[in-house]
Amino acid sequence: MTSEKILLIDRNKCIRCFGCVAVCPVQALEYSKEGPKWIENRCTRCKICSNFCPVKAIRWA
Repeated sequence: MTSEKILLIDRNKCIRCFGCVAVCPVQALEYSKEGPKWIENRCTRCKICSNFCPVKAIRWA
């Protein structure tokens, strides 16, 4: 069992501005038709993306 947090994107809140993709320093988020796609093995869990999101569609669980 891992204690690492996982990124959750609320697709109903997301406005698909892709700012989170742009600010991610390790390219752990990618563009997709449905909205940002999280690449877990690249993520350092710095939380820059969730802090940037203008509609708070990204959270950690």
